[in-house]
Amino acid sequence: MSIKITKENFEEIVINSEKPVLLDFWATWCGPCRMVSPIVDEIANENPQFVVGKINVDEEPELRDSFNISSIPTLVALKNGRIINQLIGAYPKSAILSMLEG
Repeated sequence: MSIKITKENFEEIVINSEKPVLLDFWATWCGPCRMVSPIVDEIANENPQFVVGKINVDEEPELRDSFNISSIPTLVALKNGRIINQLIGAYPKSAILSMLEG
């Protein structure tokens, strides 16, 4: 299951994670986000080797700004607290999984 990421739990869940992390930046009003969301949930459910989190850009403007998010959906992959890949827009599951392996 994906985790709701907030500025309060960001460091604990994302920065301190020993696993690769996938972050989905989204908003309720975003059509493409609604297409990507079930794919992200599938990845979370099928891949316990990853931490998968969702960040609502309207509720978490500080996190949005710290990642310089200007378009959504944006998917960000991190390892050891550092960004290793980023995708902007709606992508198939295979593309999202391959960015986590980068």
